[in-house]
Amino acid sequence: MNWMVRLGYFDVIDGVALVLLLACWLGSSWVIENPPARRMSVSKLMTSYRRRWMHHFITRQPRIFDANIVGSLRQSTAFFASAAMIAISGIFALLGDADRLRGVAGDFADTDAPVFVWEVKLFLLLLLAANAFLKFVWSNRLFGYCSVVMGSVPNDESKVAYARAAKAAEINIFAARSYNRGLRSVYFGIASAAWLLGGEALILATLVTLIVILRREFASQSREILMQDDPHE
Repeated sequence: MNWMVRLGYFDVIDGVALVLLLACWLGSSWVIENPPARRMSVSKLMTSYRRRWMHHFITRQPRIFDANIVGSLRQSTAFFASAAMIAISGIFALLGDADRLRGVAGDFADTDAPVFVWEVKLFLLLLLAANAFLKFVWSNRLFGYCSVVMGSVPNDESKVAYARAAKAAEINIFAARSYNRGLRSVYFGIASAAWLLGGEALILATLVTLIVILRREFASQSREILMQDDPHE
C-alpha cells in the first residue's frame, strides 16, 4: 500500500484538525512567551518574581528555604517526566496491537478504518508525549543547574553575589519555560486523543484546550493578583 492510498483514508476534516492542533500548540507557546505589553501572561509575570526571588536570596539567612523551593520544583518536573514515560510506554503498547482501539472507539468512530489510520493517530499522541518528556527532563536538569549556581553565591552583598544570583534567576526562568512547554504538550496531547473519535472531535478538543490555556494565562484570578501593585520595597 503506497502513501497516496494510505492518505486517502483521511479526509479534509482530518487535515484541518491536525493543522489546527499543531498551530494552536506552537502558537499558544509563542503568544504566552511573547505577550503584548498591555496584556502580560502569567508566565511572563512570574519571570519578574523569579528575579526578585534570587535578589532577596542573597541576604536571606538561612538559605535552606530557597533550597527547599528548588527541590520541590525539581520533584514536580521529575513527577511529570515519569508520567510522560508511562504514557509513552502505553502508546507503544497500543501501537503493537492497534486493533484494540476499535473496541475502545466503539460506535463513536469509523471502526472499519485500517490499522494504519489508528497508528497515525497514535503517533500524534506519541509525538506530544515524547516532547513533554524531553521538556520535563530538561527543566529538571536546569533547576539542578540553578541550585548549583545558587550554592556558589557568596554570603555577602558584593558584585559577585548579585551577578551570580542574576545568573541563577535566568536559569530558573529557562527551567520554568521548559516546564510550561511540557505542560502545554500534555494538554494538547490529551486533546489529540479526541482524534480517535474523528476530525470533528479533534477540532472541538483543540479549541477547548486552547481556550483553557489562554484563559489561565491572560484572564485568570491568579493573574489579577500578580498584577496588583506592591508597596515600594
